[in-house]
Amino acid sequence: MSQAKLNAALEAINYLLQNYDEPQVIGIGTGSTTNLFIHELAKHPQLVKTTVSSSEASTQLLRESKISVTPFNEIDQLPLYIDGADSFNKLRQLIKGHGGALLREKILAYQAQHFICLVDDSKQESILGATYIPLEVLPMARSAVARQITKLGGHPQYRSGFQTDNGNIILDVFDWPINQPIATEHALNNIPGIICNGIFAYRPADMIIIGHQNSASIY
Repeated sequence: MSQAKLNAALEAINYLLQNYDEPQVIGIGTGSTTNLFIHELAKHPQLVKTTVSSSEASTQLLRESKISVTPFNEIDQLPLYIDGADSFNKLRQLIKGHGGALLREKILAYQAQHFICLVDDSKQESILGATYIPLEVLPMARSAVARQITKLGGHPQYRSGFQTDNGNIILDVFDWPINQPIATEHALNNIPGIICNGIFAYRPADMIIIGHQNSASIY
């Protein structure tokens, strides 16, 4: 377990305790840092009215932690969404989806009134895309999408043996620094066959809680 990730999760709990007097509907993301947050959230049931989950894995962990989960279609408003990220920049724009749940994560982030992102201090980038950018793709369009991404300068790689909770595949795009995140996000949305891309720039995080080895900071 990363102490920095745990410190981010603990700081998120502290933020909720200080800022919310009533139980909230909370959107819950996916990933290792979010899992730590779920474990800590279970210790404070007074914070939670119910949750909505971005993945089957998170749903299972929430239920194992005795935290209520409600289908998203039954929620009128989503006051809070809490999730991790694979990287972020100074504008709080993110790359997400290394765990493969980017579509449901983007839906919840877009609908949330307040999006809190939990990261450790290794995740900041001056230019997004230094690692890779995930794309959720319709299986029949895998080759066609890969050709289009290659024309745009990226190097797509099929995530072999992986299927999203929505029954789609993932193409991970390497060696493709993103200088204009919002424009690139929109451009990818217009390629037929791409269901969702992992650039969270049009709807960035409202707050980033950064975990360090011995502390946490809010950005």
